[in-house]
Amino acid sequence: MSSPTWRPNRRELFRFAGLGAAAAAIPGLAACGGESVTGGSTSELQFMYWGSSFEKTAIEAMLKSFQDSHKKVTTKPLYTPDDYTTKLNTLVASHRSPDLAYLGAPDCFRFGTAGNLLNLYDYVDKYPGLKDRLPYTYFWYGQDKLAGIQTANEVQLLWYNRKAFGDAGLDVPPADASKAWSWDDFVEMAHKLTLDQNGRSADQSGFDPTKIRQFGCSIGTVLGLNAEALVRSNGGSFFSEDGTQCTLDSAATVKVFQDIADLAYKYHVAPTTTQLGNNAPTTTVQLKTRRIAMVADGQWDLLDMAQSDLDFGMGVLPQYAKPVTIGQGGATSIFGATKNKEMALELYLYHNDPAKVKLFSDGLWMPLEKKYYTDPKLIDLWTKNKAHPAEFKSAVIDYALNNAVATWTQSIKNSSAISELITPPLQQVDNGKKSAAEVCRMVAGKVQPLLKGSYPQGDLS
Repeated sequence: MSSPTWRPNRRELFRFAGLGAAAAAIPGLAACGGESVTGGSTSELQFMYWGSSFEKTAIEAMLKSFQDSHKKVTTKPLYTPDDYTTKLNTLVASHRSPDLAYLGAPDCFRFGTAGNLLNLYDYVDKYPGLKDRLPYTYFWYGQDKLAGIQTANEVQLLWYNRKAFGDAGLDVPPADASKAWSWDDFVEMAHKLTLDQNGRSADQSGFDPTKIRQFGCSIGTVLGLNAEALVRSNGGSFFSEDGTQCTLDSAATVKVFQDIADLAYKYHVAPTTTQLGNNAPTTTVQLKTRRIAMVADGQWDLLDMAQSDLDFGMGVLPQYAKPVTIGQGGATSIFGATKNKEMALELYLYHNDPAKVKLFSDGLWMPLEKKYYTDPKLIDLWTKNKAHPAEFKSAVIDYALNNAVATWTQSIKNSSAISELITPPLQQVDNGKKSAAEVCRMVAGKVQPLLKGSYPQGDLS
C-alpha cells in the first residue's frame, strides 16, 4: 500500500459492493442476534474503523478523550484491520450495526441509498461544523441526502529526494500551483534524473536503459488518482458529469494515459509494472534508497517521511492546461439505528477535529473545514511542527483549497461494477502491451451499458 495507514485499496473498495456471506463476529461485540449493538446501553457509542497500528492508537486516544469529556457516554472502538466490509455487512444484516463507521465510497452510497445511514443533511443547521467543509469532501446521494463526509482530506502531490536534485544540479519541483511544470518540463526533468549504472542520464548518449539504478519519476497506474488529476488537468474526464457517458476514449484522456505509459516503455524514466513489482516498497523507501527521484503520491505519506531521515520535498503535480489535484478520502458515516443520534453527531464532529486528533499534526490527515486552510492561526494549529516542511502551505494547503476536485467514485453510480470491468483491460496500458487509444476505445463501449448516472450533488453554501 502506498499509504502508511491501512485502507482498502481501490480494487478492494469496489469489490465490497454486495452483502457478503456471514463472517465471524468481531471480538467484543454483543452476541444477541437481531439486537442493535447500541441496544445494551443508550450511552454507549461503537466506532468501527480500519487503520495501521499508528492510526489505531490515535483513534483509541480520541475516543477516550471524548468519553472523558462526556461523562454520560462510553465509547467502544471496533478496530477491524481485516475483512472490514464482510464483517460490517454481517453486522448490518443481523441488525447490529455500529453507531459510527469508516466506509469506502461504494459502501457509503450503498448503505445510504438503502436507508441504513443517518442523513446528515437533516442536521447541518443544528451542527454548523458539518457545513463549512471543502465541497469535494461530501458524499451526496441526493440534493438533500448526505450519506457521510470524508474522515479526513487527502490530495495528490509530487514527492522528491532533495539530494537527487542537488546532485544533478537541478531546480526542485515547484510548490506553487501557478508555477507547476508543464508535462513536457516534467518529462525533461525525469530524463535528467534517470541514471544508469555508469551514471549516464537518460538524455545522454550511451545511456543503458537495461541497467538503471535511479528512475527519474513514478506516476502510478493509468486508473490511479494521479492519472485522474492529469486527465482533469488536460480538460478530460473518465465519465461525463451526469454519469451517462464514458469518456475514457476522449482525446484528452487517451493522451494522458499514453503519456504515462510512455514514461516507462518509451523513455525508460519510470519503472515498468514488472520493475516496480507487486510488493513495491513505500514511497518513502523508494525515495530514500534513490531508486526513484520523484514520486506522485498522496499527502498521507508525510507521516512516514517526517519519521525518516530522508531529506524530502513536496511539490505540485505537473499540469497540462491547468493545475489540478484530486481530493479524496474514505467516508465516516453514522448508522441510523444508533440509539443516541445527538451524541453520535457530537462524536462525529469530534473524531476529525484537528485539535482533538494527533493524526493531523503528525502528517497523516488533513482537515475538512475550510477555516483550517484560510485562518493563519488555525493553519498553525496542525502544521506548525517538525512534521510539516516550509513548502507545505503552498504545495498542499493552497493546492487543496484552490485546485482539488473529487475523484469519480465519489459521484458516479455503479462504480463498483464499472471498476471491475475497466481495471483489467487498462492494466494492458500499464504493462505496455497495448496502446491507450486501442484499450480505451474498447473499454468505453463495454462500460456504457453499466452507466446509471451520477448522484445529485447538494449545496450547503
